[in-house]
Amino acid sequence: MDTKLSAIVAIDANGAIGRNGQLLCHLPADLKHFKAITTGHSIIMGRKTFESFPRGPLPGRQNIVVTRNAHYRPQGVTVAHSIDQAIALVEMPGEAFIIGGGTLYQATIGLVSTLHLTRIEAAFAEADTFFPHIDAAQWAVASEEHHEADERNPYPYTFVTLCRK
Repeated sequence: MDTKLSAIVAIDANGAIGRNGQLLCHLPADLKHFKAITTGHSIIMGRKTFESFPRGPLPGRQNIVVTRNAHYRPQGVTVAHSIDQAIALVEMPGEAFIIGGGTLYQATIGLVSTLHLTRIEAAFAEADTFFPHIDAAQWAVASEEHHEADERNPYPYTFVTLCRK
């Protein structure tokens, strides 16, 4: 199977994606967007990202966890020991999504053809995990949808889809 690989991530103004193994902030609209885009597809993540989920595997998706630990066997997930193996294990149709964390994004940025970004219009000084640099010359904006902060989402944000040129 020839798998189309995409990445989906929420990033702040400085390219940060997390702190202390967690998301930068709680944006319900971003979580809803993430669910809408990834449901029905395979999602590929690192072990720390998987372990940050409060309720285990995300429903309606094939959860593939990349780890070097040969004994790692959480219930409800497909375990891979390399990125190539993770891609080979994709079972759901359509694109597969890299969903984090920072190490996996860094290792796969050259493989993805689409980036689904939520650009949070704020900077989080205490962030400790970052998305790889996005070279604008390599990407074209396919769609962009801006939203102001509201009673549920404390920061303005923009959903941006980039396609590799």
